[in-house]
Amino acid sequence: MKKLLYQFDTDDLPSVFDNVVGFDGGADHVSAYGGVNAANVGGLVEGAIFTRGLKDKKNTAIFIGGGNMTEGEAVLAAVRKKFFAKFRVSVMFDCNGSNTTASAAVAWLAHGRSLAGKRAVILGGSGPVGQRAAVLLAREGTVVAVTGRKREVVQAACDSIRTRFGTVVEAIEAPTNVERGAAIEGAHIVLATGAAGITLLDEKQWRDNGTLELIADANASPPAGIEGVGQSDRGAAKHGKIIFGSLGFGALKLALHRACIARLFEQNDLLLDTEEIYALAKTMVA
Repeated sequence: MKKLLYQFDTDDLPSVFDNVVGFDGGADHVSAYGGVNAANVGGLVEGAIFTRGLKDKKNTAIFIGGGNMTEGEAVLAAVRKKFFAKFRVSVMFDCNGSNTTASAAVAWLAHGRSLAGKRAVILGGSGPVGQRAAVLLAREGTVVAVTGRKREVVQAACDSIRTRFGTVVEAIEAPTNVERGAAIEGAHIVLATGAAGITLLDEKQWRDNGTLELIADANASPPAGIEGVGQSDRGAAKHGKIIFGSLGFGALKLALHRACIARLFEQNDLLLDTEEIYALAKTMVA
C-alpha cells in the first residue's frame, strides 16, 4: 500500500521545500495543492478519508502549510471538522515551518539547562515562527516579549497567541536597531525570527549586554538577522554568550520535519501541532 501525503498550502504556489521533505520523510507520493482555504478544502479531505479501509487509512496523511498562520489554522479546523468516527487520517500542521523551526530552536536553547524565570525577547516575532517560539519559550517558564516594527501587527500576534494557547506575551514596538537594542535590556535569551535580508541587531548591542546568556538567529539567508552570529554556530561561545545560528539548529529542524512525516503513517488519527512536534524535538536534540 503506497504512503500518500496530501500537501494543502494556503499560498497559490505550494512550497517546494515541504514537498521535498515530504518525500524524504517517507511518503511514496506527495500531491501538492496551492490556494487551499477553509472553504475549498472539504472535498479534498473527503477524498482522503473515504477511499481506503480502516486498516489502510494510516497510509494516507495530510500536511498543512503556507505562509499565513491564520489561514492555515482555519484550514486545519476545517479539515478536522470533516473527520468523524473512524473516518480520519493523520495531520501535520507546519505553516511556514512554524512548528518545526521554532521547536528546533527552542529545543536547543533549553537543552541541558533550565530556562525557568528567564526573560526572552523574540525579534521580528510577529510571524509564524516567532509566534510558535514565543509559546514554546513560555512553556519552558520564560517571560516572553515579541518585537515588531508596527505596534498593531505585533499586538495582533500576541493577541492570537493568547487566544490560541492562553499564553500572555508582551508586545514591543521596535522598528529600529536602536529600539530593539533597548528591548533586550535585562533579557537572558534573544531569538531573531524576522524576514530574510534584515539585520535586526548589531553585534555591539548584544556583545555588551551583561544579562544575555543565549542567542539564536533563525535567518538562513545573508545577512545575519543578528550580526556576529554564524549560520553554523551550535552552542558556540562568543562574548560570554552561547550562540546558535540557523544551520546550527537547522539540522534538527529538517530531521524533525522528516520524523514527523514518518510518524503520520504509523496511525490514522494523529495530529502533529505545536506541543506534539516540540515534544518530539526534545527527544532528538543531540
